[in-house]
Amino acid sequence: MLRTTNALRLGIHPRSLYALRDSGEVIPVGRGLYRLANAPALTNPDWIKVGLRIPRAVMCLISALAHYELTTHIAHYLDIALQSHAQVPKVDGVPVRVFWFPPRAFEAGVETVTVDRVPIKIYSPEKTIADCFKYRNKVGIDVAIEALRTYRERVRKLPVNKLMEYARICRVERVMRPYLEAVL
Repeated sequence: MLRTTNALRLGIHPRSLYALRDSGEVIPVGRGLYRLANAPALTNPDWIKVGLRIPRAVMCLISALAHYELTTHIAHYLDIALQSHAQVPKVDGVPVRVFWFPPRAFEAGVETVTVDRVPIKIYSPEKTIADCFKYRNKVGIDVAIEALRTYRERVRKLPVNKLMEYARICRVERVMRPYLEAVL
């Protein structure tokens, strides 16, 4: 994967890049993104486009639950988190749903996964579950409860302290506590 800005920094003239595109050696993947024509197929092209186009974005909510296999819900959008008041660059062909987080909630629980050799930021499972309770009106309380139950079934010892820490950061401790007590 190559961004036009990176190609220019490497000294590749725009005409050379367009000539490679016209000859079929590189394929345009999205706005300002190219990949080699003979490269293997991408496993998750939407994540790659967003990860390269909006590197400060963090995958959250349904997208993160799907990555961790904590939901049966099929996402119609790619859910991303940005810090409050951040501008959203356009990502062609990818339906993106943006959630703005305050600084403390935005920085908590961020992990990095590698998808097709591209680093993608994503929230940890515990932070994602707390976020689902915070945005229960957007994703549905049933999705949040399903994620909590599935997570409980998958881990040997439920990290209650971690879940409650993220619930405090997201200010949903009182909302989440009864559901957490029910799955214990």
